[in-house]
Amino acid sequence: MRAALALVAVVASTGSLPQAGALVPGRSLGGVRLGETAAQTHAALGSFYGVCEGCTPTTWYFTYRKWARTGLAVELRDGQVSAVYTLWRPRGWHGPAGLQLGAPEGQVTNLAGPLVPIACPGYTALVADAHGTRTAYYVVDGKLWGFGLMGARSNPCR
Repeated sequence: MRAALALVAVVASTGSLPQAGALVPGRSLGGVRLGETAAQTHAALGSFYGVCEGCTPTTWYFTYRKWARTGLAVELRDGQVSAVYTLWRPRGWHGPAGLQLGAPEGQVTNLAGPLVPIACPGYTALVADAHGTRTAYYVVDGKLWGFGLMGARSNPCR
């Protein structure tokens, strides 16, 4: 995942990042869908976020408090969500069939169906493509660390 969180400029507001966000494979993560506009993302998550300086595409980091590591990243291209993924391992976030962050890798493959492993620097992305969307399950040291959604066949490494 991006280490650029330290380069974030925080925008103050009330924020409404979910405490127990959900991955709906191929559809949404934390209530955010691919193709949503920036305004729709603000409506879903509020405007308490940091902007990654120097990142292409534009990347917003929604966290629970200023300078926190955990939360949700949203990438925007042409004003629309092109990718969304968890930051670090936010507590309470879950996937299909009760899959919880922190679960062993074997449980991920058992509950999420057939997945293709893609090696990323320091972690593995287990991915499935369906209906133009790639769902990613990020595994670090044999445990589920995060979730992601992006366009099918997109590089899941962040």
